[in-house]
Amino acid sequence: MNKFRFGKYRETDLMSDLISENYPALLVLSRFGIALGFGNRSIGEVCRNNDVDTNTFLAIINLMVMENQATASADVRISLESLVKYLHNSHDYFLNYRLPEIRKKLIEVLNEDQADLNKAVLEYFDKFVVEVKKHMLYENKKVFPFVKDLPEDEKKEKYAGGFSKQHEQIEMRLTEFKNILIKYYPVQSTNEINSVLFDIFNCEKELILHNAIEDYLFLPSIL
Repeated sequence: MNKFRFGKYRETDLMSDLISENYPALLVLSRFGIALGFGNRSIGEVCRNNDVDTNTFLAIINLMVMENQATASADVRISLESLVKYLHNSHDYFLNYRLPEIRKKLIEVLNEDQADLNKAVLEYFDKFVVEVKKHMLYENKKVFPFVKDLPEDEKKEKYAGGFSKQHEQIEMRLTEFKNILIKYYPVQSTNEINSVLFDIFNCEKELILHNAIEDYLFLPSIL
């Protein structure tokens, strides 16, 4: 039986062991453009074969699997170019796949007898998506292209405080939406609504990790 491993991975560890021990790492692979089928190659070998900076890959993986985020991200030299590519792909995943899929499944399980409540639920979710989209598109169009050219003081003033605050707001909105469904939404079939809630719980974890990567890896690299 596979068990989750909590501790730092190294480039000499097998990539297949990483996936078996921490299946959420599949999302990290896809965002770096790494396909399955790497046999018994090590993490370092797979990264080099796919033109992925190994230190950046490991920094994200270790941030994901270690409970102490500060320890996971301490003294890590990363490639800002590789990290920005990863963040771009993460944004694409949330905006064009994850959130639309949750909305689609949500519509399918809404109770036809709760028209007013259905409208309120979808409006709340759509407002949350608008907030996420606004934040991520701003990063794509403004932050990532220009951050390396900004003076040091301006970087600190414009991004260091704002990032964490916006991340907290996004996470709070999704948590509120999840709690609304749990506490107040009556359904005829628990299987379907539970499936949506599982997706929302997982999306919440994915967003928290994404925000941690920006807070603990991206921000220190630009400061």
